[in-house]
This record gives sequence, C-alpha cells and structure tokens, in this order.
Amino acid sequence: MTHTPVKLTFEQYLEYDDGTDNRYELCDGELVKVPPESLLNGRIARFLFVQFMNLVGLDRVITHILELQVVGKTQNRFPDLVVVTELHLELMDKRQTITLDMPPPQLVVEVVSPYRNQKNDNYKRDYIDKVHQYQERGIPEYWIVDPQVGVVTVLLLVNGSYQATEFTGNQQIISRTFPGLKLTSVQVLQTRD
Repeated sequence: MTHTPVKLTFEQYLEYDDGTDNRYELCDGELVKVPPESLLNGRIARFLFVQFMNLVGLDRVITHILELQVVGKTQNRFPDLVVVTELHLELMDKRQTITLDMPPPQLVVEVVSPYRNQKNDNYKRDYIDKVHQYQERGIPEYWIVDPQVGVVTVLLLVNGSYQATEFTGNQQIISRTFPGLKLTSVQVLQTRD
C-alpha cells in the first residue's frame, strides 16, 4: 500500500503542531524539517544581534526563530537574523511569523552554511533561491554572510531588483537601511577561525 502525503496550504501549515520543537519549511505543500544551525552560524548571528540591538532596540532584532512567508516552491524561511518594525511586533502577537499580508521586514541576514561548490544546496538556497524570494517579497536589504569565502554581500532593493555589493576584510559595510551601523566585514566574520 502506497502512502501519499496530504499537501498542506500555508494556512493549514500555520495550524500544524506535531507536539515537538521541530521547525519546518513548507515545500510544495509538504513539511521539510529545518536542520539545526552550526556553531559558527550561531556565533555570527549573535554578534550581529548585538550590533543591531544597539541600533534599534532588543525587541526588533530576532535570530533563528522568526518565520517569513515567501512566494515560491518553498513557502517559508527561517532567516538567521531579521530586523522588524514596531508594526511587526504588534502584528506578530500570536506567532513569530511575517505573512504575505504584512509589510516586509527591514533587513534579513543569512549566514551561509558550508558548501563544496556552487552546485551545493546550501550555496543555491542562500545565493539564488532566497535572493529571488526576498526580492519578490520586497525586503529592502538582504545580507549574505559567507564565512567560507570571507565575504559579506549586501543586496539593496532598487526599483524592484537587488543590487549587490561585496565587502571583504576591513571594508566598512554600507547599509542604506541602517547608516549608523559601523561594522567591517572582518568584524562580522571574526568568529570563523
């Protein structure tokens, strides 16, 4: 006997509870378990959390647990770090989920998990899939932090499309959304060794 899984809508997914603390992405209507973050990813996300918290306050910076609804085969993401507005805090009183009917967050940061080559799933997910989804979602600024190659890429939404600038070494990262941020690429990546 063959078992065909039931395809969930996003609304059904939001109501889903299997009694565990597992996080899932909804991909083509099916639940895909999100693996835990690496120690390095966690360190970088915590470092950035402190930097952004000092700029915008504790409540508006969320790491690893905020869920972002997006359009595409995979319908939700759990970014490594998200900076939200005061309005989001009001709208997310029941669940830390930003749905499509809410405004986009101010900033999303993804720390790329290790990859062997550009055909690897980790590379493809952060550099291709999420770029398209976050661009379509209208997120004004998306950072890709890649400890493997020592680069922080800042993507700014300009006329509906992302324009990328790469920062390495002691170059100061330029954020249009957070111009008061004073960070270099090496400060963000300092935990890689």
